[in-house]
Amino acid sequence: MERAEADLAASLDEITGVLRIAVFQTAALALLPGALTRLRGRHPALRVQVRQVEPEAALPALLARDFDLAITEAYPGTPPPRPSAIEYEELCRDEIRLALPPGREPGDGLRAAADGPWVLEPSGTAARAWALTLCRGAGFEPDVRFESSDLLLHLRLVEEGHAAALIPDLVWTTGTRPVPLVRLPAGRRTRRLYTASRRGGGGHPAIGACRAALRATARARA
Repeated sequence: MERAEADLAASLDEITGVLRIAVFQTAALALLPGALTRLRGRHPALRVQVRQVEPEAALPALLARDFDLAITEAYPGTPPPRPSAIEYEELCRDEIRLALPPGREPGDGLRAAADGPWVLEPSGTAARAWALTLCRGAGFEPDVRFESSDLLLHLRLVEEGHAAALIPDLVWTTGTRPVPLVRLPAGRRTRRLYTASRRGGGGHPAIGACRAALRATARARA
């Protein structure tokens, strides 16, 4: 059915219809506006609908046909699930850095934040599992006093001196980075972003156009 719908849409002269996208916060902030601008310029008859959805919920919703395309992520050492009904395409890579409260010396890697409070994403998320593994590998258990999936809140808590956090580069919308940053160990500091569609649907021209616009926006940011 997915292939038939894609073939039918590909037979038309213009990309039309509705494309429903699930996207998590940082990708929405950093990549989505530019991609929408590109789509509007090239395919004005395509109606794009977007909902912010955390990656853990996006894939089940994609399989349930609530969305046509989902933007998801995978952390180092935690490859994304690979259900046979989903097709993945890598979108970009995004380095994550330790963000320290102002005045904290960044000289000792992750251990620079070992004795202070932390803000992390909620329990049960891939980001939380990765962060705990990272800290334990450095020899300490983080004192997690704040939990939120809102990375802009993470950043504000760091800026006000309340916590350390692990902040991906996509959060920075300008060249100014107002807090001390520490690079994480090689091989454990870069997450991968993917676009996911139902198997057979990747050939739909609207999905292809959206993927192209997202890739172009990610390249422009890099």
